[in-house]
Amino acid sequence: MTTILDPTDERRPVRRSLARRPEAIRGTVALLDISKPRGDVLLDRLETRLRERLPEVEVRRYAKPTFTKPAPEGLRREVAQEADFVVEGLAD
Repeated sequence: MTTILDPTDERRPVRRSLARRPEAIRGTVALLDISKPRGDVLLDRLETRLRERLPEVEVRRYAKPTFTKPAPEGLRREVAQEADFVVEGLAD
């Protein structure tokens, strides 16, 4: 017999509320590559679309050293100081 263990504790679901959505995208958008395979392909396409549709927005690229660990504190601080929006690129 096989036993499957779920690592999440659904007995107490986490309740989260959505962040307030801005009326428009202004300022700087950070594209954060978490270093999974082909994440850069997704972010390349997104960057192209952002530049076409929102030429007034600055786009900056960032990358985690590895997807297996959280972003280093220095990288998190840098993105928080330099960007108004963050998009993480997940892919495989």
